[in-house]
Amino acid sequence: MLEGVGLDRPFFDDKNRAFWVLQSFGWAGYFFLRSLSGLANSMGVMFIVHTLLLTATGYSLTLLMASLYRRLIVMRALWTAVISLGTVALASSAFSFIETWSYATFLKPDARPAGVEFFGAIILDFSLLAAWSALYYGINYYLLLEEEIDQRARLESQASSAQLAMLRYQLNPHFLFNTLNSISTLVLLKQTERANAMLARLSSFLRYTLANEPTAQVTLAQEVETLKLYLEIEKMRFEDRLRPHFRIDAETIGARLPSLLLQPLVENAIKYAVTPSEQGADIWINATREGRAVRIEVADSGPGGGAGLVSAQSTGVGLPNIQDRLNQAYGPAHGFSTRANEHGGFSVIIEIPLDADSKG
Repeated sequence: MLEGVGLDRPFFDDKNRAFWVLQSFGWAGYFFLRSLSGLANSMGVMFIVHTLLLTATGYSLTLLMASLYRRLIVMRALWTAVISLGTVALASSAFSFIETWSYATFLKPDARPAGVEFFGAIILDFSLLAAWSALYYGINYYLLLEEEIDQRARLESQASSAQLAMLRYQLNPHFLFNTLNSISTLVLLKQTERANAMLARLSSFLRYTLANEPTAQVTLAQEVETLKLYLEIEKMRFEDRLRPHFRIDAETIGARLPSLLLQPLVENAIKYAVTPSEQGADIWINATREGRAVRIEVADSGPGGGAGLVSAQSTGVGLPNIQDRLNQAYGPAHGFSTRANEHGGFSVIIEIPLDADSKG
């Protein structure tokens, strides 16, 4: 039923329909109230004819005014105000002329309105049409402002999506360069079988990651699967020197986060903990629930000493990139910190909302 009468959507969604509804109901209300006033003051049945003529006049004049105002509303405010004021004065003169003629014709045939009577009619009609004009401009300026706000929101959303995509795409060239360089090295060493295996795993990793939009969020479970694919590739390079450990609480696997958020953290751990050490290093990816938040820690055992802190200063685009992506995704509703851990290595700790479907 609501759909049939157009009430299933916002009233001003269709501006043309909204104008005709307001115009018709407004002048119908004018006719009803003025007729009721005349009958209450014993003006007779002919007063209804007089009021009907005035209603038709006002309805027609305001349609012409609306047609002009649609052009004026996009002009400079000063010109809009001056021309609108002149239009109201001209229309109220025409309105009062018809009103006094109708009064003399239908109500008092012997009356000859002049002077104060005619001027009084102009003042009343001027007030009526000025109020109509103010309402017209008020509604339309509100709608223009609402459109501008919606457009700005869309532009901000597009800018945010573009920035998220840019941050995400910064990761792939760096990772691809390292992996392809390793494959090239294996080919030069004539280790064809290992090179083919690494290519196959790289293909699986890219197929998995490219299935997600750059601005999309994935569950922690999906992110962990992506990390495992990535680590399978790196294991081809470092073998037993790379020792990853996953400790993911079951309560946290449904938390949503930007795709490939954790991969550069693991990549940094490999670069600064595994690569410099002949014995390699352990890397832990831990996720625990803390109230309505999920605490994710990527930690490495490091090369010993203060090397973890050195890595904090040498991570290049990685950590700033992740902080920017967290800000874009969650606003202030996230945590990000780094520390030297108990294993002698470096830890990055991220806290995100458990139900992270929207920006905080």
